[in-house]
Amino acid sequence: MQHGPAVRRRKLGEELRALRDRSGLTSGEAARIVGWHQSKISRIETGRSGVKPEDIRLLLDAYGEIVGPQQRALLEALSASAAGPGPAGDTGRRRQWWHDYRGLLPQEYRDFISLEAGARSARTVELSVVPGLLQTPGYARAVTRAALGGLPEPKVDALVEVRLARQSVLRADPPLELSAVLDEAVLRRQIGGPGVMAEQLRHLAEVSRLPQVRLQVLPFSVGGHLGLTGPFVIFSFPDIADLDVVVLDHLTSSLYLERKEDLEAYGAAFRTIQAHALPPQDSSDLISSLADDA
Repeated sequence: MQHGPAVRRRKLGEELRALRDRSGLTSGEAARIVGWHQSKISRIETGRSGVKPEDIRLLLDAYGEIVGPQQRALLEALSASAAGPGPAGDTGRRRQWWHDYRGLLPQEYRDFISLEAGARSARTVELSVVPGLLQTPGYARAVTRAALGGLPEPKVDALVEVRLARQSVLRADPPLELSAVLDEAVLRRQIGGPGVMAEQLRHLAEVSRLPQVRLQVLPFSVGGHLGLTGPFVIFSFPDIADLDVVVLDHLTSSLYLERKEDLEAYGAAFRTIQAHALPPQDSSDLISSLADDA
């Protein structure tokens, strides 16, 4: 169980070692090609140190044509999220939009956004609130105010901007594939008042029809279920083997699980919860009905 950057560094190092092996180079030969000491290759491949995107490019150039353009882009993005916070003025890392909110967002939240931005798919179970990727501006504002009471209004505005900017992954090419299971309580909890809630429910009904979104509702009639242990997100990534990660949110921190047994346990839990949920069309019908009654 680790925090985001440590997980990213280890995964990135494993992938870079696999690519070097496929290229037929030893670590010493790779180091000579790029002009480094062999110990730097070793630290990167074992996850003991991060690697900047420009260093990734040097390594991948050395490994030749075995690396495709999509994999190259993902590895460069992964190196930025693996590095964690850098010193002020560090221009070595490719700047992402969320870096503009560096003074506002905790590092763990920026880690989460970077994972979300690079993922191929996300599977999530939510018990109390609509997932951030599916929130309306009014709902996002109400949730932010409730969760961070007393926050100055300009900071609330900025956090809502971040929440809405994250949703661009659903319109990317290719888009993030989102599978979400919402406890019925998410739909019935009045957050922001009847008007805000009605707008949010109508929005959920609309996005549930998108081809890249699979939205299901877990009805009260199911009773107790595995999801009661807490919400979670499983991210999966393209082109890199064994890169899935589970994210668990707590009040003051997030935990990242990437051991094989953890991934298997949460993957099985998600499939079980999904099997007990209403089918997508029935879920959409329920959401639309609640929106009409709101």
